[in-house]
Amino acid sequence: MTTRRKLLQGAALAPAAALAAPALAQSTIRWRMQTYAGAALAEHVIDPAIKMFNTIAGDKMQIELFYADQLVPTGELFQAMQRGTIDAVQSDDDSMASPTEVTVFGGYFPFASRYSLDVPVLFNQYGLNEIWDEEYSAVGVKHISAGAWDPCHFATKDPIRSLADLEGKRVFTFPTAGRFMSQFGVVPVNLPWEDIEVAVQTGELDGIAWSGITEDYTVGWADVTNYFLTNNISGAWAGSFFANMDRWNELPEDMQTLFRVCCDQSHYYRQWWYWGGEANLRVNGTKMELTSIPDEEWAQVEAAARVFWDEIAAESPTKAKVVEIFKKYNADMEKAGRPYRYT
Repeated sequence: MTTRRKLLQGAALAPAAALAAPALAQSTIRWRMQTYAGAALAEHVIDPAIKMFNTIAGDKMQIELFYADQLVPTGELFQAMQRGTIDAVQSDDDSMASPTEVTVFGGYFPFASRYSLDVPVLFNQYGLNEIWDEEYSAVGVKHISAGAWDPCHFATKDPIRSLADLEGKRVFTFPTAGRFMSQFGVVPVNLPWEDIEVAVQTGELDGIAWSGITEDYTVGWADVTNYFLTNNISGAWAGSFFANMDRWNELPEDMQTLFRVCCDQSHYYRQWWYWGGEANLRVNGTKMELTSIPDEEWAQVEAAARVFWDEIAAESPTKAKVVEIFKKYNADMEKAGRPYRYT
């Protein structure tokens, strides 16, 4: 069986051979971009968009894509992009250690969204785009486009059927999700992404709360875990495309427009890939047994999330503004009723 490590090692030898044109003019604009995703996941969450961009841009511009940790560790992505070592990044704010007031909301902010469509609506119709633009412009980075990924579930070696079963579990997860779930006994562990599969095999980790079931199967985690908890911390990961501000401003308008269009194509691809994949693998997947924590018990976690929101809001006026948008949006969805909210 091909391991995650072998996939990443292979990608490191030729990270973007299939993405760049074989012969380019001397005047061709060349960018280097790094994603948070390893090779197997990048095949879906970024490769199609960059291939499309390079095909259409031709001699005008080419983007060389690198996968997780190939140029710099994921936690250093922001700094590398700000310095211009990397021209563009695909990541969530939390994972790349963004020094902004909105960092805590990237990745999985607990229960801010119920479904993947919540994320683009929050950004495009409820004002998050303007807040993100202001925050990143102040630190020399262009926030280009935000979109949704998969929900956040636990994949574990032992079954989780109650909150008590989470006690002491060493889990690879996002910084904010780990901070929130630690109150229920979860022990967040930070490791390089490519080491996670082996860490579960060796017992260094008890589980993963980094994705939905689609990624568990795609990247190999379903091969080393036995159970999938259907309760989720968040309905969708919120991630974005970013660029060094100077590099972005140097682009001609047609290349900026093309990049935005390809970002939108990426967002659209993930919407159906994850939405269909999550359902299909719950129904037809054979590697993981589904477990659930009863709704009345899981309600404790949802209630704790609202307390967590207020704690975050108290940290700064910008965070308070974002939390108010989340509250307003979720209240609107609850009032709208089915199909926007069922409970």
